[in-house]
Amino acid sequence: MSHRSGHHAEYPHHHAHDRSRALQARRVPTSQPASAPAASKSDYTLLHAGKQVRIGPVVFWIVVGTVTLLGLWSAATATYFAFRDDVLTRLIARQAEMQYAYEDRIAELRAKVDRATGRQLLDQEQFDQKLDQILKRQAALESRAATLGSIPDITGTIRPQARSSASETTPANATPKPSPISDTVIFRAPPDREARLESRTPLMPNAQPNQFAKLNGVENVLTKLQRSLDQVEARQIAMLNTAEESMESRLRRMRGVITDLGLDMAQLEAAAPKGPPMGGPFVPVKLNAESGPFERQLYRINITRAQVERLNRTLSLVPYRKPVVGEVEFTSGFGVRSDPFLGRPAMHTGLDFRAQTGDPVRVTANGKVVSAGWAGGYGRMVEVDHGNGLSTRYGHLSEINVHIGQQVRIGEVIGEVGSTGRSTGPHLHYETRIDGEAVDPQKFLRAGVRLSAG
Repeated sequence: MSHRSGHHAEYPHHHAHDRSRALQARRVPTSQPASAPAASKSDYTLLHAGKQVRIGPVVFWIVVGTVTLLGLWSAATATYFAFRDDVLTRLIARQAEMQYAYEDRIAELRAKVDRATGRQLLDQEQFDQKLDQILKRQAALESRAATLGSIPDITGTIRPQARSSASETTPANATPKPSPISDTVIFRAPPDREARLESRTPLMPNAQPNQFAKLNGVENVLTKLQRSLDQVEARQIAMLNTAEESMESRLRRMRGVITDLGLDMAQLEAAAPKGPPMGGPFVPVKLNAESGPFERQLYRINITRAQVERLNRTLSLVPYRKPVVGEVEFTSGFGVRSDPFLGRPAMHTGLDFRAQTGDPVRVTANGKVVSAGWAGGYGRMVEVDHGNGLSTRYGHLSEINVHIGQQVRIGEVIGEVGSTGRSTGPHLHYETRIDGEAVDPQKFLRAGVRLSAG
């Protein structure tokens, strides 16, 4: 207490001065409003950040009413939703339904994409399978064509189908139709085929089903190619049937000729030449169980062809051909006739062929010359032994071109027509003999005509 009183007493002037300043500060604000214009008693003053904003009563009550209405509406809405759970339930159910519908739509779109992708892959696999089948079939037909071409008795070859004018005008980027068999097949796949084969990526969802199969008319090309191969196969089968019938017919005729001539088949085959030098191990021919009709028919044809070739070698020893070329004209036949010199009946042991002096005389079968020179009434004569008791004689020759012991082949010139010996003019006396006895040469010549007819 003494300290405070002493302090105030020690500085009395300072304390009085401060009090006077405070009193002045309090008086100043009260004096200023007196100079300012008087405000209306009905206005409302709002203080914000040290500023005064005056508003009229109408605006004030409008603002107050609006705030009140918003508060009442919010309270009413909250109360309504608080006591009406079914509205919230319906809202939640609607949201869930919309979500489920959206998810179902997504699942449906995914299923469509999967189905479209599956169809595209299936179409591509089917196309690949068809193409592989066609290529394999064409390779088989080409192999068949080569086999048919190796059969010498089949005349003609498989020609490529004529290209139509439409095919000539086909654009360069279109898929070409390969000509069957003779031409190289170049199948040009669609542009995206290789990429699809490698990647197998799903196609776009908006891709149409079977679009791959319809691309560039691939299905039409495959169908036309199948038809073309069917035609080629039909022609091959027809050619094979023709070859089989022809060979079987020729084999029957050859056997019939040998039977009609009264020759022994076994003796002829034993005496027949073996052909050119050949050899190798014996491998029997076996037909696979999986072999089709074409292979079986070809097997039969090969067997028949082997038999025909063997009979051809056998018949090469049978003199059924003509000894002179050109038209055959007989001046005297085989059998009893009036002798041209004596006028009495006599046996004529051969055929007389009309010919000019110097015309070539040809041997009618393979054989060996056993006589070549003057032979009494034959004049200059050549006799050829064909084996198995068969022999032929060529008389009245003007020239002889072979010698005894010489091997001669069918159609080889052995002399020239003349009029030596008992002859009234240029002609060829031709005889055929079996075991030394003369037989009618026309029998052999008719057999040759029968063979050549096939």
